[in-house]
Amino acid sequence: MDDDQLLPIGAVSRRTGLTIKTIRFYADRGIVPAVGRNSAGNRVFDADAMARLQLVRTLRDLGLDLSTIKRVLDHERSLAEVAATQARAIAVQISVLRMRQAVFTVVATHGSTRQELEQMTRAGKLSQLEQQRLIDEFTVSVFGDQGAAPDLVGIARSLRPELPDHPSTAQLEAWINLIELLQDNSFRMTMRDLVAQHVADRAEGGVPRPDLAATISHQVRAAMAAGVEPMSAGAEPIIGAVVARYRGGAIPGDQLITRLLEWLVTVNDPRRERYLRLLSVINEWPPPESLAPVFDWTTHALRARLAG
Repeated sequence: MDDDQLLPIGAVSRRTGLTIKTIRFYADRGIVPAVGRNSAGNRVFDADAMARLQLVRTLRDLGLDLSTIKRVLDHERSLAEVAATQARAIAVQISVLRMRQAVFTVVATHGSTRQELEQMTRAGKLSQLEQQRLIDEFTVSVFGDQGAAPDLVGIARSLRPELPDHPSTAQLEAWINLIELLQDNSFRMTMRDLVAQHVADRAEGGVPRPDLAATISHQVRAAMAAGVEPMSAGAEPIIGAVVARYRGGAIPGDQLITRLLEWLVTVNDPRRERYLRLLSVINEWPPPESLAPVFDWTTHALRARLAG
């Protein structure tokens, strides 16, 4: 053996940046064995061993365990195969860490209690199948047997969250908050009432609720911008237009206004707007326009008209 073509362990340590102790450990484990010893009795390594040591260091920096590295070096597993496996494992770890980050962000932002933290943690651990089951349960509880009706299919679809396979932190935060609403039986009943009222109005030949909301938004926003107070005489034509658009069947005036007020109270539930806002984040839709101010204005105006 020509000592000039081989490097002693000290030189190998300087070139690779690995400690002598580490190199000895790798040699003793058979991961990067020395090719022999020089005249001074020190271990020596050739160019192939140097390349193996560099690869070992790189793979260790990437988090691979020594047994897997040895199988790669011994050609028992290809580097591509190992890399693919590690990439999948890291993707899972990233997903878990991002979910944890989302949970802690929500807790830090809202000052959640310990019980709420436990609930959010359980929500973050839901499998994709469990997530879909929860969404399906919510949809069934809101739409019941009417969910298959042609005019309700689109509404039902518009209320379904679709969390992507690789959600952003914002989407995870929204999902954790949305789960609370999906499991809120009181909120489910509120949404069910809105669907039932929509179906009843359809049966009476009334105007669909989205059109009514659009009418209120169009009429009332203009009035609010003009400084019209809901209890003033200037509100009368606005309310008249809203009532006229809502009218269906032979419903007496006061009874019609009472039904409108019931619908406004239900549709103006803050949880509904919160649900739509969270849904827009999860599904990457444009954020919904808040209708709370115009609904409040209309409610005050209708009550004033009913009282007068």
